[in-house]
Amino acid sequence: MMTPQEINEKRARLAVKYSFEPCPAVMDDKVGIARNIKTGQVPINGVRCLPENGTSGWYIWAGETMPDDADFFVPLHLSHLGDWCPDVLPYLELPPGWRFLIAPGHEDVWFDPQVDLSPTRGDSEGDGS
Repeated sequence: MMTPQEINEKRARLAVKYSFEPCPAVMDDKVGIARNIKTGQVPINGVRCLPENGTSGWYIWAGETMPDDADFFVPLHLSHLGDWCPDVLPYLELPPGWRFLIAPGHEDVWFDPQVDLSPTRGDSEGDGS
């Protein structure tokens, strides 16, 4: 497991390597995380949408594809993420619209223009799907 200093050093290297302005996540905020993250399955994927309403904007899962099951992601405070998946901690300063995919000996980090960065509406329209 990385020390806090090693995590911070890796965050700084990522920002330089991929040319992004760090956007720290607030540890009191929540992440949407898949239960399969605890299985050791790889790769580990993360995508960051807009942070709002007590969420960090992060969705993290394991495996090649993200299922579209409504209950695939569960909320987790970022302060507990190290217990679930410490390998993702250096990537939490990626800004909204960015993704990562990591596996042993492999790291992909990129901006994805297809990530929906529009704010959610306060009024509930539609059927909620």
